[in-house]
Amino acid sequence: MTLSRAAKVVLGAASLAALLSSHGFGPAAAQTAGLNAEATPGNWPARAATVVADPAVETRVDALLAAMSLEQKVGQIIQADIASVTPEDVYRYHLGSVLNGGNSDPGGRYNAPAKDWLAAADAFYAASMRPHGKLPRIPVIWGSDAVHGHNNVVGATLFPHNIGLGAARNPDLIRRIGAATALEMRVTGLDWTFAPTLAVVRDDRWGRTYEGFGETPEIATSYAAPLIEGLQGRMGDKDWLRGPHIIATAKHFLGDGGTRGGKDQGDAEMPEAALRDLFSPPYLPALDAGVQSVMVSFSSWNDVKMHGNRSLLTGVMKERWNFDGFLVGDWNGHGQVAGCTATDCPQSVIAGLDMFMAPDSWKELYRTTLDHARNGTLPAAQLDEAVRRILRVKVRAGMFEAGKPSSRPYGGRFELLGSKEHRALARQAVQESLVLLKNAGGLLPLKPGASILVAGDGADNLTKQTGGWTLSWQGTGTKRSDFPNAQSIWEGIEAEVKAAGGAATLAVDGRYSAKPDAAIVVFGEDPYAEFQGDRPDVGYDDAKNLALMQRLKAEGVPVVAVFLSGRAMWVNPFLNASDAFVAAWLPGSEGGGVADVLFGKADFKGKLPYSWPKSSDQAAVNVGDADYDPLFPYGFGLTFADKGELAPLPEVRAGAVAADPGLLFGAGKPGAGRRLLLGEPGALSTNPGPDLVEARPADRVAQEDSVRLRWTGAGRAVAAIVEDAPVDLTRETNGELALELELRVNAPPSAGVSLLMGCGANCTGGFPLRSVLAEAASTGKWTRIAVPLRCFARAGVDMSRVETPLSFATSGTLDITMSAARIVSPSGPQLACK
Repeated sequence: MTLSRAAKVVLGAASLAALLSSHGFGPAAAQTAGLNAEATPGNWPARAATVVADPAVETRVDALLAAMSLEQKVGQIIQADIASVTPEDVYRYHLGSVLNGGNSDPGGRYNAPAKDWLAAADAFYAASMRPHGKLPRIPVIWGSDAVHGHNNVVGATLFPHNIGLGAARNPDLIRRIGAATALEMRVTGLDWTFAPTLAVVRDDRWGRTYEGFGETPEIATSYAAPLIEGLQGRMGDKDWLRGPHIIATAKHFLGDGGTRGGKDQGDAEMPEAALRDLFSPPYLPALDAGVQSVMVSFSSWNDVKMHGNRSLLTGVMKERWNFDGFLVGDWNGHGQVAGCTATDCPQSVIAGLDMFMAPDSWKELYRTTLDHARNGTLPAAQLDEAVRRILRVKVRAGMFEAGKPSSRPYGGRFELLGSKEHRALARQAVQESLVLLKNAGGLLPLKPGASILVAGDGADNLTKQTGGWTLSWQGTGTKRSDFPNAQSIWEGIEAEVKAAGGAATLAVDGRYSAKPDAAIVVFGEDPYAEFQGDRPDVGYDDAKNLALMQRLKAEGVPVVAVFLSGRAMWVNPFLNASDAFVAAWLPGSEGGGVADVLFGKADFKGKLPYSWPKSSDQAAVNVGDADYDPLFPYGFGLTFADKGELAPLPEVRAGAVAADPGLLFGAGKPGAGRRLLLGEPGALSTNPGPDLVEARPADRVAQEDSVRLRWTGAGRAVAAIVEDAPVDLTRETNGELALELELRVNAPPSAGVSLLMGCGANCTGGFPLRSVLAEAASTGKWTRIAVPLRCFARAGVDMSRVETPLSFATSGTLDITMSAARIVSPSGPQLACK
């Protein structure tokens, strides 16, 4: 079945069910035999070019190409991260672009002030425009993940994440959010956002579920054009791509939300027709709106990485769909293509990629790509085509005449960050995003003049409220002072109640001296991003807040649950323990929007963009499935006028509480699927005796929550965390994760100490740790040590088959107490690779 241009039209539940059924695509998509990854472009909707070729633009691009050196052309197709590149590098290597990754900021400070961002933008721009012999000057373009506002910068307006905006079902609101985000980016000198995400998310275990607008193409298809026009302006207008507007990116092409098991960077196993009809529709209105860049997905289609799939990148996107902007890769995603590494991959350019995102691999990638261009492995015509597309967008955006970022119309107007108007818009978005799932006895709206208890660890917690991609990649490690233009949910409630003459009390633990009229309990998921948020199921577990709610209910206090999450989750025990239940998603900086609706200033408008699971293992429940049976269906959402009763729900989990895959050691024991083994190298066991090394329980915060490791010095000995089965840490290594330890050195080492990872026989790597431990011993305090995973890869560890993710080895005496070991996005400084 081939969809016509009507693929842009909303797909209703019935038509979607028929579509999926006709393709044999459902929960067991992988059942289809003979799947291949070669698209047939002629079977995809045809479309004419969006922007009529401007002879003046094309003539200018031709002239630039003719005057450029080969070295300059190679530099144009490479994008480096500001944590790994300097302005001088941009000048020397002719780099076409820089980006700030989720953990990269000017000066290396996650909370760098806005003026530092603008100064950095000026510095990179000036370097790109500095005279370089007779070579033409080509301005560098700076890209950033501004995915819910200008979320990397302190003081910017933070809108609800896309999952909440999907619940709002308001395209005009989306257009205004795009315009506000673009304007705030221009204030700090940035040109280009890696947004919007147009994923259709089919499995809520995916750690990027909250970046998608919904589980069907419907919402993303209706939002793509208005959001892109908000960001870029309208084609034909004088301020298109300039002035208050920026360059937008439709991502991640294609099938990122359809991977097996919801695995980030995984494999979308399905027939071509399902890929086309379910995942591509939002891209058509994006192209119609003139989006100038498209980001290629990390994921695979039928086991072929998108970064190397010519039939889709060139055959469909560029030829069938006549897209004349440029395709940009994702974070070292080219390195996952068969036969490639992060530093050597002409295959991606040949497949149709125009710009490598090579954050820390850029210098060696520049060298190998230049070699390939010189010897013809990378054909000259293919290189020129990539450069032409990048130049075309830069010319269209007026970058050659724009001047340094601080001299542009909105550069340095810091009062526009978190402006009154933008915050009001964000507050409206919060109001419209909330979904009411239960309202027994018409508890809501609450009376603001009443006595209100506010509890839960999410009530006065902007870190939790704003979620991932907020000042850092994972959205963790922030504090209240990092949000000067924001209001927590508690602060919004307090203001509402105080204005009405009521009394509001904050008690995270839910304790009170005088019984309140009602309690609002705010709780939910802690922040995460990308694969760090991948889960084995969708069951939500939080014994502390559940007990709090159950206690309040038993005491006769009406309970309103406000659930913060990046996905629909099994929360039956919490639904039973509450009288009213609100899915608040990740609302961003404007907690007052939650208060507005709880107290009746606005009614609930939000409708579920994802079906709500009936059991903890119902991760891929989507409208249109043959066996569709959610707890709350797609599109569900109560208003104050609706009857909000809900019968008691079963509270038995479908499986055990989900384990943390990154936890190597914690709470006094190894993480799930791991063991602590001791002894001499090659002869490790759980209890070898105390002659060489011993392990004893120890206390840090709670009884026996740590382990004390003591080496006698009688011979070389090892203490190691060993996997039950080898694990693949390639994705985590590329994602800039680190091995993070929390330990106290009770006695300094008397000899060298190695911190190692192992990958089987004759496969190990690491580096010396003696000096670090000796320094820690001098303080007598608990110490955090973080080592980038890439350091182990550089030391020779095959990160695709790690058997021992952590081991200490020494021939001398050593006495340490370890309370935790994790593979995480680091929360502070890291050791440098030796």
